[in-house]
Amino acid sequence: MSTRKAIFLVGGLLLLAALIAACGPQVGPAGPAGPAGPAGPAGPKGDTGPMPSAADLSCTQCHNDTTLISGKEAAWETSLHGSGTTVAYAGGRAGCNGCHSGGGFMDRIAAGMKTSDIKTADPNASRIDCRACHVIHTTYTKDDFALRTTAAVTLEASGATFDGGMGNLCANCHQPRTAFPAATDGKVKVSSTHWGAHHGPVAAMILGVGGAGGVEGKPAAHATVVKDTCVACHMGGEAVVHTFTPNVATCTACHADAKNFDINGMQTTIEEKLAEVKAALQAKGLLDANGTIVVGEYPEAQAAALWNYLFVEEDKSMGVHNADYANALLDYALEALK
Repeated sequence: MSTRKAIFLVGGLLLLAALIAACGPQVGPAGPAGPAGPAGPAGPKGDTGPMPSAADLSCTQCHNDTTLISGKEAAWETSLHGSGTTVAYAGGRAGCNGCHSGGGFMDRIAAGMKTSDIKTADPNASRIDCRACHVIHTTYTKDDFALRTTAAVTLEASGATFDGGMGNLCANCHQPRTAFPAATDGKVKVSSTHWGAHHGPVAAMILGVGGAGGVEGKPAAHATVVKDTCVACHMGGEAVVHTFTPNVATCTACHADAKNFDINGMQTTIEEKLAEVKAALQAKGLLDANGTIVVGEYPEAQAAALWNYLFVEEDKSMGVHNADYANALLDYALEALK
């Protein structure tokens, strides 16, 4: 074959191939991806990373420090809050669990309720424990333990405002729940053996309010001078512990010569007057031989004398909280029972 024929033949074949390619199927854009296939087998296990140190665990900030939790818990267990006496007595009752149960107290404070607003029982009453007073396990660090509330407290019976710093937490419960009842035809009904301003009228005593018979009082220095009131005296000084038992060392900041709580014989005076009033109430028949209230209707002044006696006796401080007011209440009672 001549060269010319060979070139002609190759050119024809190339032209034919081009024509075939031009007439073949065209490739369009890619379609959507199909469903994922099954996972492949797991790969080999990697190396174990380093274990965190104790310092990296926020819980150890509290639970690795015996003075922060264990020491305070041991002290708290010796207190009335820790012993469970009050929760066993009334922790589950409607109207009582807002103070007598730790859980009930938390719920009441969160809802902004008075104790008398609580109409349901607490089936799982608990002691007044760490959670009742402190907001814990929020940051899981030492930044926890803030007090649940330090807002000023409007006393339920008198409407007076107790604003004593951190002591406001205590005043939510340690206050009277009732006021002296109005007389009918000059007499007052003493309706039960639990009659009175209710137990622990401390906040009212400190403010000088809540007594009967028109006895006027004013806030004690413990309300106007002592920062943080209840907390300063019952948890301050050298005994910063949760027994809530006051320490004479704390008193010496204001009473330099104090050797005990009977400063200037004040507690002795109140104790003697209480004994006098008790004997007079027994003589008039308002208390029996055991000191138990006798239910009945009595002249208003005598009922007021009983109220004031119970108010000072249940305050438990023998005048420490407000000596002037305690004395005035008992002086009224002695006069009314002559």
